Amino acid sequence: MKMTKSILVVVTALAMGSSIMGCTLGGAAAGGVIGHEATGGSTAGTIGGAVVGGVIGHELGK
Repeated sequence: MKMTKSILVVVTALAMGSSIMGCTLGGAAAGGVIGHEATGGSTAGTIGGAVVGGVIGHELGK
């Protein structure tokens, strides 16, 4: 159940971020959520996920 909720949050954040704020910010938001969930809530995982998600979003937005 927790995994389903996490996936739903990521998909929602990505959809909202991509359509409203741009691909870079949407990718960073989704990456932050994924990093947070994957590392059990660690700060480093959240920040790392946001950085990687932002880079991916930026490249997809080109």
